[in-house]
Amino acid sequence: MDETDSESTAAVLGELLTDREESLAVAESLTGGLVGSRVTEIPGASAYFDRGFVTYAYDAKRELLGVSRESLDGDGAVSAAVAEEMAAGARDRADATWAVATTGIAGPGGGTAEKPVGLVYVAVAYAAPWGTEASFVRGERVVLDGDRDAVRRGAVDAALDALIRAIREVDGEESSESNGRHSG
Repeated sequence: MDETDSESTAAVLGELLTDREESLAVAESLTGGLVGSRVTEIPGASAYFDRGFVTYAYDAKRELLGVSRESLDGDGAVSAAVAEEMAAGARDRADATWAVATTGIAGPGGGTAEKPVGLVYVAVAYAAPWGTEASFVRGERVVLDGDRDAVRRGAVDAALDALIRAIREVDGEESSESNGRHSG
């Protein structure tokens, strides 16, 4: 993905959040603030971007996002469980509608057979209106190629893409529900 594509992805995200009058928080580990930076490159991002948490260390994940000691100890920082807890923690601590989280191994070292360099987990958390029971947290596993910079940039792209897909999915459900309520 080139610069223009990544900028347009952030612009699409901004339009979706602005149109829906919703807010976003980010929780980042391997991306070290790049997701928040990409989101705020778009003029007017202050209308929807609330805050970012850069939680590289285990203790930062626990203290700032409420990631459980059990998940960190049992699954490790690079895991679906931790990514999902990071996203939920960012959403809830910021009281934002949406949150996206990234954790992974950017390299060049640190990889293992089970968790190779380039392994990234991205998670999205949504706070639906109270009483709807439609809130969710979901994660994705991605394996990226390239050097440290390429993995980090790819993780940002994966995070924004996952977030846009989730928002569009919720938009589709809301459209279907409202069409169902108004028909007949």
